[in-house]
Amino acid sequence: MIAASERSVRYLEALNQRRVAPTAEAVDRLGELGGPLPDEPTDPKRVLAFLDDIGSPATVASAGGRYFGFVIGGALPATVAANWLAGAWEQNAGLIATSPVAAALEGIALQWLVDVLPLPSEAGGGFVTGATMANFTALAAARHVLLRRQGWDVEAQGLFGAPPLTVVVGQEVHVSVLKALSLLGLGHKRVVQVPVDGQGRMRADAFPELSDSTIVCIQAGNVNSGAFDPAEEVCTTAHEAGAWVHVDGAFGLWAAAAPERAYLTAGIEKADSWATDAHKWLNVPYDSGLVFCRNPAYLRAAMSTQAAYLIQEERREPYQYTPEMSRRARGIEVWAALRSLGRSGLADLIERMCRHASRFAEGLQAGGYDVLNDVLLNQVLVSFGDAETTRRVIAGVQADGTCWCGGTTWQGHTAMRISVSSWATTQDDVEQSLAAILRVAKEQGST
Repeated sequence: MIAASERSVRYLEALNQRRVAPTAEAVDRLGELGGPLPDEPTDPKRVLAFLDDIGSPATVASAGGRYFGFVIGGALPATVAANWLAGAWEQNAGLIATSPVAAALEGIALQWLVDVLPLPSEAGGGFVTGATMANFTALAAARHVLLRRQGWDVEAQGLFGAPPLTVVVGQEVHVSVLKALSLLGLGHKRVVQVPVDGQGRMRADAFPELSDSTIVCIQAGNVNSGAFDPAEEVCTTAHEAGAWVHVDGAFGLWAAAAPERAYLTAGIEKADSWATDAHKWLNVPYDSGLVFCRNPAYLRAAMSTQAAYLIQEERREPYQYTPEMSRRARGIEVWAALRSLGRSGLADLIERMCRHASRFAEGLQAGGYDVLNDVLLNQVLVSFGDAETTRRVIAGVQADGTCWCGGTTWQGHTAMRISVSSWATTQDDVEQSLAAILRVAKEQGST
């Protein structure tokens, strides 16, 4: 255990001195971890050393300060330490009986989250793997409620012969919502798509007719532009018709915790369910997602099950609110993040990332390049000319190793996508990365 701690600390301390993407040689060496399964046991210290010596150089330095791909957060020191301790505890977080400490910390963390985001005081939730499962869980609750209104018990009877439901999404809906709809048997091609504006926001004036058999899915933080759907208008219109409103807020929901950005989330609290990630802007280790429901009884109705051997108490049993029964104690790290940051620290964390994104946008525009989105959050979309040139710049930046940025297609434009998501990113990291991007763009002939 001591050796693992020492090696982990050395790895983290060296992150800022290494390239962000691993070298081709380091990746090629991963083959050394394979071969036939040994016949005899290997000393655990030798296993750890082998894993570290071969594996660590082949990692992507996403825990460092110059990784700007895929909205992947780093992990705050307190959460890494809590993760180590939770691993040593080896708790099954499904039941109070299997882990009183995990259940207690989950309950505390959920109360803090409802307060700080902020969501309706009566809301409840659960801990899942990520936003895909959070969307799945929330939409299962929506499916339960809308079909129950029509006298159909979907948990008992399934969808064979069930009354139809309509799902309304924006044209910029995230793939995790579509995957969740597929898993729920609602189909990702049966959705009604609402046109969006130039920033990817749903147009409230283009909504179809809604009913009490409709689920409306809106976004808090477009995965490309960072834009927010008009929650206030959508919730008012949807609820007048008896529809359910779900918010996919994988990272953008956290803007509500930052006073200068909270205006972006206006009306979000009026929805019926919410999904977000803790491994994005809260910066806890993977994997960690969160689901919330205005009425937690609906979440429990969609997720709970019973068996004679499952000893349960009158208090909240964690497994009753999530798809998994046995699972790791994710709430420990979330509790550690919130306790270590406090309200002001969380707000500063979010504001700092947004300021870094603005600096990227300013520097790229000053270099003569087109920033395609209004940089109100942590997302920056930049074009370096035509599609081929932009792709060359993206590949060049990734090969350079100073930082790592991904690519995307945004409303017909090929763009570099810069996502500032890590607590570890400093102003110096931004300046180094910006200089590298501008240098590579010049080398690739972009003007």
